[in-house]
Amino acid sequence: MPSAVVSSQGAGAALRFGRFAAMGTVAALILIAGVWASWGSAQYVMLTKGRESGTVEIARCADGVCTGAYAPLSSGSRARASVALEDTVAVVEGRTYTVVMKPGGAEAVRSGPGGVLYAWVPLGGGMLLASVVVAGGLRRTRAAAVLAGTGAVLLTAAFFAV
Repeated sequence: MPSAVVSSQGAGAALRFGRFAAMGTVAALILIAGVWASWGSAQYVMLTKGRESGTVEIARCADGVCTGAYAPLSSGSRARASVALEDTVAVVEGRTYTVVMKPGGAEAVRSGPGGVLYAWVPLGGGMLLASVVVAGGLRRTRAAAVLAGTGAVLLTAAFFAV
């Protein structure tokens, strides 16, 4: 009879390890996806050395894109009649925003603290989602609380900065 008890304990340990491995993988993939989605814009905002920077006065917003005239601030940058900036809740026609130009095109990304925080919003959302997986699947409530708190702080800071 002792062999049946040992066998069931081994099966329970294997199931716990399997759950831990699966949920850990899911949480890691969610966080990696958040970083991946954020890095598309964050790289231009955070690594500005050698990039064109300037201001855009928004003239028109339609179909998710705002356009306006670009005035250069950095040396080597040239003025453009029209550049595109993603239309968000915080972009208002008639206002001027500091931007960094994406290389090889007429697409701009907001710069400054608001631009950096806005670029990392997908990671903040990923942190909130991953915290549910960490709390429920991994049963690590403290780690989940830290993850959720960090994500909430990032999203809140981005909301007020933009």
